[in-house]
Amino acid sequence: MPQAAPAHASAPPDIPERRVRLHINGTPQDVVVAPWVTLLDLLRDHLGLTGSKKGCDHGQCGACTVLRDGRRINACLALAVSLDGQAITTVEGLASPDGHLHPLQQAFIDHDAFQCGYCTPGQLCSAVGLLNEGGAATPEALRELMSGNLCRCGAYPQILKAVSTIALQPLAGDDEADAVLPLDPPEPVVAVADGATKVQA
Repeated sequence: MPQAAPAHASAPPDIPERRVRLHINGTPQDVVVAPWVTLLDLLRDHLGLTGSKKGCDHGQCGACTVLRDGRRINACLALAVSLDGQAITTVEGLASPDGHLHPLQQAFIDHDAFQCGYCTPGQLCSAVGLLNEGGAATPEALRELMSGNLCRCGAYPQILKAVSTIALQPLAGDDEADAVLPLDPPEPVVAVADGATKVQA
């Protein structure tokens, strides 16, 4: 039976590794990588920045979202060698140098916008990129622009409320946030009485 190829095969001798210089969270980083190494693998395996998560590894879940020059990209789809000279911001770089959280990070805490937390770094970076890119003037636009980031725990109402408090300013507080970002209607309740099934709205 043929043996499976190793997950991280070494580069063939005729394919040289490349030196790449990136500005990651404000710090210059010179790294030497194989041409096929993704930005996500560079961050996690070479630089120890494990905040960006590997979910689907196909650009479909958003867990690996980082910022390239302030705009959102899927780190699992971007080759590190294609980003030479560019500025990358990960979730580790959102807070200020003195430790003060980014307003969106604080909003996620205030609105309990996470459960297991696996998708949270990507959600935060996507929300920051959304602010930089503009266009989120309504709750509907915000939902659409954040739709590339999946939350398998289903914390979407809290995530959208947290992002809306920053992206849809000004808001007076939780009551007004509820008003501008209504939750999806509840599922109908199915009750069984006297052998008959009734659907209650």
